Amino acid sequence: METVDTIVIGAGVVGLAVAAELASRGLAPLVLEAEASFGTGVSSRNSEVIHAGIYYPAGSLKARLCVEGRERLYRYCEEHGIAHRRCGKLIVAASPDEHAKLEAIARAAAGNGVEDMRWLEAREALALEPALACSAALLSPSTGIVDSHGLMLSLLARVETGGGQLATGCRVTGIEAAPGGLHVDVESGGEAIRLRAVRVANCAGLGAVALAASVVGARPGTTPTPHFAKGNYFSLVGARAPFTRLVYPVPEAAGLGVHLTLDLAGAARFGPDVEWVETLDYHVDPRRADGFYREIRRYWPGLPDGALAPAYAGIRPKLHGPGEPPADFLVQGPDRHGVEGLVHLLGIESPGLTASLALARHVADRMA
Repeated sequence: METVDTIVIGAGVVGLAVAAELASRGLAPLVLEAEASFGTGVSSRNSEVIHAGIYYPAGSLKARLCVEGRERLYRYCEEHGIAHRRCGKLIVAASPDEHAKLEAIARAAAGNGVEDMRWLEAREALALEPALACSAALLSPSTGIVDSHGLMLSLLARVETGGGQLATGCRVTGIEAAPGGLHVDVESGGEAIRLRAVRVANCAGLGAVALAASVVGARPGTTPTPHFAKGNYFSLVGARAPFTRLVYPVPEAAGLGVHLTLDLAGAARFGPDVEWVETLDYHVDPRRADGFYREIRRYWPGLPDGALAPAYAGIRPKLHGPGEPPADFLVQGPDRHGVEGLVHLLGIESPGLTASLALARHVADRMA
């Protein structure tokens, strides 16, 4: 049995951030990734938005780590030459009936330490974005966009510089508490391998809860029930969106509504919607475009017919189901599950990309 000091399971943006932070502390992690490359799951199927920290309950991990992570991420991108832009976003009310929701969002943002939000009357919002339709809006100057692949490449380089390494095509099939450490079972190239580790971070994204539930020696009844929310995206074709900022409607249940985001080249895409699923199916049904047209035209009535094409879908690992209150990030350590050296990162959905560097520091503090 080969012995390694530290294992990180999952090479998405959060797993790589955790591994880079551990490497900076001299722990030289082995990163095990089931797929053929890093960042092919949740991390490659999102809006690439740097969130300000607006929507989350005060004091929650999502709120604290998003606000801290936002500033860490902007600073990291500047220092390491990662493409990004602090473009800002508008959260728009389609009618006066939604003004109370905007006011509640502004209060929540202030409670989370987001101090640069600005209320705009309709004429002020239209002065910034003439193609917009709204009765009022909130301007969030701290919101931006980032090249998530470039970020992950940089984090991987930090892992390797710190003596760690990435092993792809290595699916973790089980973890067992053992005297003096943890046994980690890995399937790679048709072979079964058992590793011994001192510490393990479970950053397996969509598979993190199932892996946590399978740990031999863990305290029973400590694993939450996983839920999966599929978000479909459509791209704008045959036209260029007349916006320089991101545009969001007021939030909906389980998501932030069908919003307009821009990539670093200025191309527009719309989504995600919310589709609760039980299997990991990434097909985008073109018929869902009808609902997208309806939602988008509430804030961009000039959207041309036939301008939306299926783009991609992402699936968010959630710890709450339909109709239930939103759940916080869950960073679960030995104090909860009873297995020394093991930390689970569960329900790491949005704003996981934004919070990744702060989340990595939070996890490393519990592991180092």
